[in-house]
Amino acid sequence: MEISHIIPHIEALIFASDKPLTTLEITELVNTALGFIEDRASLEQVETAIEGIKEKYDAEFYAFELKQSGGGWQFLTKADYHKTVALLNGDKFIKRLSAAALETLAIIAYKQPITKSEIESIRGVNCDYAVQKLLEKDLVIISGRNEDAVGKPLIYATSKSFMDYFGINSADELPKISEVLMEELVKATVISETDQPDHQQEIPTGIEVEKEAGEKKMKVTTETEVLEVESVLTEVTQDEDPGHEA
Repeated sequence: MEISHIIPHIEALIFASDKPLTTLEITELVNTALGFIEDRASLEQVETAIEGIKEKYDAEFYAFELKQSGGGWQFLTKADYHKTVALLNGDKFIKRLSAAALETLAIIAYKQPITKSEIESIRGVNCDYAVQKLLEKDLVIISGRNEDAVGKPLIYATSKSFMDYFGINSADELPKISEVLMEELVKATVISETDQPDHQQEIPTGIEVEKEAGEKKMKVTTETEVLEVESVLTEVTQDEDPGHEA
């Protein structure tokens, strides 16, 4: 099947869909719509067609673009026109989350799948209300039960709406905790040799990091301690026993 023949059909499908469409879904829909049995569009042909459409709308004179987000392809207005579109939509589409909900969402995003008791062991407080609000806003979903835990509690994970909202396709695309931390670290002040005593002087950075569970604080004073703080924050993203303090 000629790629030029299926390109307008792919554009129409993506434009009309109210959710992101995967390449496989597009392939099946195109073949069903055209009804060709012998001359069916292959997955490779659809991928090539999508790349051509993407390149077409990347041109500066188009106000929207084809972007892979939320696990599939969709047409989105370009970031340069955010303020213009905001004038039309106003605040009605803005999802506001409380600090507690944001913290809960971050924990679920980085440690999914996770039970509510595990979330509470990290935050140190009850999270019933925060989890309920996240479910209502379709940012998290109930993905099953932990069959190995007592009572088989529900486990939570981020939804496709979460990925779509943040412009990612999987949890693997979330920024690494270590990367975020290093961006916030203040570079140490260089001390001249004349001011340096015979023994090596520790260089303070003056950074404090709080651990909410237990209200622990740690002050960074040396390069070694910088790595220790990074290790503490990274614990949030690693699998550990539910009873272990994070």
